[in-house]
Amino acid sequence: MDKWRVKKGDTVQVITGKDRGTKGEILAVLRDERRVVVKGVNVCTRHKKPSMNNPGGLVKMEKSIHASNVMLIDSTDEKPTRVGMKVVDGKKVRVSKRTGSVIS
Repeated sequence: MDKWRVKKGDTVQVITGKDRGTKGEILAVLRDERRVVVKGVNVCTRHKKPSMNNPGGLVKMEKSIHASNVMLIDSTDEKPTRVGMKVVDGKKVRVSKRTGSVIS
């Protein structure tokens, strides 16, 4: 299994593509496809058919982007950083390469 540097709930910045520079929270991680869904990034409009529970019409939704196109935001200086792994107190934790701080 590949190592994943980002997970649901992390704040990331898009580093390539049409939404480059946009920051957002990860809503979902699609491990099989190596993709992530980021809030407010890669937004498309879908036509939804009305149903009993849904009025239908135009619905805006986020589509997935490749996991390599995002970088984790370091909470100490609010800048994108690469992520490393380290063992602290017998647990494997994520560490910011920029500042060396542990990422929760």
